[in-house]
Amino acid sequence: MVVLHAVPAGGGASSASGRAPRKPRTKTVTQAASRGTKRELLVAVRNRLAKQVEDPKTSARDLAALSKRLMDIVDDIERIDAEDRGSASEDREARTNADPGDSSFDPSTL
Repeated sequence: MVVLHAVPAGGGASSASGRAPRKPRTKTVTQAASRGTKRELLVAVRNRLAKQVEDPKTSARDLAALSKRLMDIVDDIERIDAEDRGSASEDREARTNADPGDSSFDPSTL
């Protein structure tokens, strides 16, 4: 006898075990540069710069430049995310406004 269990929407094997799904692991700068997206590279550089900014051994002269660059990268990441949200929103709107005649055709009604 096969027993089936309901799985919450978006759930998989990890949800069935009671654990939250794993968050994708951040790539290193080298990994992101060689086989990642522009956003992944920016995130990796942002994380690397943040470590340098927090390092007490970082000189005051370097801290100013690192902080400025860190903020620029954060802005770039936010811009990419906003564009992605805009694209997703436009896709939803296009599907909503699509010609219903195309999607509701049922050949069995002929």
